[in-house]
Amino acid sequence: MIYSKIIATGSYLPERVLSNQELEKIVDTSDEWIISRSGIKERRIIGETQSPSDMAYNAAINALESNNIDKSCIDMIIVATCTPDTIFPSNACLLQQRLKLNNIPAFDLNAACSGFLYAITMADAYIKSNMAKTVLVIGSDAISHYIDYTDRDTCVLFGDGAGALLLQQSDSPGIIGSELHADGGGETFLNVPGKLKNGTIHGNPYIHMDGRAVFKSAVKSLSQVATALLKKTNYTKEQISWLIPHQANIRIIEATANHLSLPMEKVIVTVDTHGNTAAASVPLALDMAIKSGKIKRGDLLLLEGFGAGYTWGASLIRY
Repeated sequence: MIYSKIIATGSYLPERVLSNQELEKIVDTSDEWIISRSGIKERRIIGETQSPSDMAYNAAINALESNNIDKSCIDMIIVATCTPDTIFPSNACLLQQRLKLNNIPAFDLNAACSGFLYAITMADAYIKSNMAKTVLVIGSDAISHYIDYTDRDTCVLFGDGAGALLLQQSDSPGIIGSELHADGGGETFLNVPGKLKNGTIHGNPYIHMDGRAVFKSAVKSLSQVATALLKKTNYTKEQISWLIPHQANIRIIEATANHLSLPMEKVIVTVDTHGNTAAASVPLALDMAIKSGKIKRGDLLLLEGFGAGYTWGASLIRY
């Protein structure tokens, strides 16, 4: 039987750090208020001359170099992003060009903050169907491009970054199973309503979020999808080595862990220093945990994501 297994991970964070203390000078907020409601102390902001595809490229190179992998083995590129450099071409095609990997399929996927879960599920399907052998999967977002820094409900939450992994065909299980969902009824609670028409932006070009509604939906959906995935794959929550959730808010993370009866010592948390980096959130946390030595080969990982759409999903992975 064909499986897909993680052979390398990588990440990239912009150099600029935006602290809570800096935000106190921009908007009516405080370090204490931000930490108590989100757990975030700082976040990274993309440089003026950088783009999301630049971050994706740096994360990809970091993944390749981390395990001395020859890029020529890659036969597909999937980039999860909701902040592409341009309407078209896709960031995946821009990345393909920079990597000089001509003629292989390359495309973007937009499921907002759940994008990386959707992307690795799609990559897993291509590998298991023998349509690809090694897939480069990237989550890269510059959410700061869509932030109104006079809106304290959103500007304190988001940051920029990119995370990458390489999935490759294997005889032993890597991705054990995945579960994906969406509900377009959540559109009114989390969106960027502005539209570009005839060279003019119509409507608000910044993120709109009903924090209370999103919080309730996220906790409920993430708890349910984790339970459903464990049942489908015949695993128990006691067997989970690490929970790697979308890094949106420490209270959502704690509530999900509590539902699974997992102590926070078994949860990977980077929200304090990264903020919410959308599709980059989960792969960044995964790479940081692997590079720090927390996650080891053979560990059972539960990855989760929730984002605008609404979209949500989970993957159970043997690392």
